[in-house]
Amino acid sequence: MVDTELARPAPGTAATLWARFRASLVRSSDERVVSGLSGGIAAKLRIGTPFVRAAFVVLAFTGGVGAVLYAVGWALATSTVSTRGTPRDLPDRQRAGLGLMFLAVVFAMRGVDFWFGDAVVWSAVLVAFGIAAIWDRTGRQELAGSVLAETAPGKVRIAFGGILMLAGLATFSGSLQAMQEIGPIVVAIGITAAGFMLVFGPWVVRLAGDLASERRDRIRSEERSEMAAHLHDSVLQTLALIQRSDDPKKMVTLARSQERELRNWLYSSAQANGDETLSRALEAAATRVERAHDVPVEVVVVNDVAVTNGVDAVVKAASEAMNNAAKHSTAGRVSVYAEAVGGMLDVFVTDQGAGFDLDVVPDDRHGIRDSIIARMQRHGGTATITSEAGEGTEVHLEMPLEVS
Repeated sequence: MVDTELARPAPGTAATLWARFRASLVRSSDERVVSGLSGGIAAKLRIGTPFVRAAFVVLAFTGGVGAVLYAVGWALATSTVSTRGTPRDLPDRQRAGLGLMFLAVVFAMRGVDFWFGDAVVWSAVLVAFGIAAIWDRTGRQELAGSVLAETAPGKVRIAFGGILMLAGLATFSGSLQAMQEIGPIVVAIGITAAGFMLVFGPWVVRLAGDLASERRDRIRSEERSEMAAHLHDSVLQTLALIQRSDDPKKMVTLARSQERELRNWLYSSAQANGDETLSRALEAAATRVERAHDVPVEVVVVNDVAVTNGVDAVVKAASEAMNNAAKHSTAGRVSVYAEAVGGMLDVFVTDQGAGFDLDVVPDDRHGIRDSIIARMQRHGGTATITSEAGEGTEVHLEMPLEVS
């Protein structure tokens, strides 16, 4: 609490009044911008600290009286106390009384010519107390999101503070010609910017944080999906082949091949580089499928292009389509045709095998849905699968080269 116990002189003496005044004049250790004097006075008066600061600022425009009073208060307030939790519940009638007393002091300064001009002082009154009305409401909460989270009475106070600031700017701008020597345009712009940042700044800060968080979550989700698809295409496929093989030599060959591929994928600085081309990547994928399933795969590429992120996604989706055709279609041959024309890359993987119905594929089979369709969608492309029983299957992959 702010009040402190002192040894008091006899009642009615000047020393008693002085001691009581010194006891009430303390500095706050919790609400400190310069010295904490405004926080101590506000706690004693049971009002918001921003209003006391606004009063000092306004009086500083009345011949510098505010600066002098602050310096004297700083010198006299020798004790520092915690004002955290101090009630700020002064009745509205007493708040109005304090406001009228302050206006009386301002008019008195005007009467004795402690004055920097009507336009300057009254603009300072409106802007300073407008900011105080807003800050007293938002400053005691976490800044980000506080304005939007206000209740109806709080929003009324914030709106009132904004109106005061606008009125101050209007008053100030009406006397630009008389105040050219202090750069009124610069001052007006600064005050306007400060007011808008005070009102809308918390919302902007929270919005920027939410966008950054959403972007990080999306990148992590895409990385997890890409990793899951790669593991399905490589490690899980190889393990399934090993389980079905009775040839120990072939099992060792498959395991070593998969180990080399996995190490390269994990430790390579880039999965694709400018030296690798679409034709080479498709040929390598076809070689792996032929070695694993003993089914020939024919690859034809027209207008070869360099492998980029998007093209690499097409190659991986095509590799999965080749693997599915060699393993499930019972066809004696798989054909791959790729063409890069008009800014689009088209790859067709076809077989003349048994065909299948995509709608009846079990949900636990992720090859087509994740490694082909979802992978193409993540990189801005599309995958179209056409299959008829007894007629075979065609997988058409499309990727805009600009996206890749």
